[in-house]
Amino acid sequence: MRHKKFVLDSYAILALVEDEPGAQVVADILSDEDTELYLSVVNLGEVYYIISRKQGERAAEEVVRAIMEEETVAIVEVSWPRAREAARIKAKGGLSYADAFVLGLAVELKAPVVTGDPEIKAIAESLGAKIVWVGG
Repeated sequence: MRHKKFVLDSYAILALVEDEPGAQVVADILSDEDTELYLSVVNLGEVYYIISRKQGERAAEEVVRAIMEEETVAIVEVSWPRAREAARIKAKGGLSYADAFVLGLAVELKAPVVTGDPEIKAIAESLGAKIVWVGG
């Protein structure tokens, strides 16, 4: 059986953690045994700082630990080729550096990005990346 691949944006993780619109779509993707899920360590850091700022470091540590222990999610480290690709995408404008990493990973893996971030949606098509929209 062919596995489906997805790249998770911090938006998707936060929607799930904070039970925001799109949380059920993310939960369904996470629970599908035929999916391969990828999350850049940069975007994991983004999840950490956002939760830390809103709920404190203890909550951020718990969420990150749960993600890292999730067997269906592969945390993708940053290499120079990945950093260079993210920088190339960032240089085009309109995205944060973390968003450039999620799009770079999606292009590399030929996998859609699970997000509700309108900035990612606006640029994804020009890079040949697809989106699974979980925004409200």
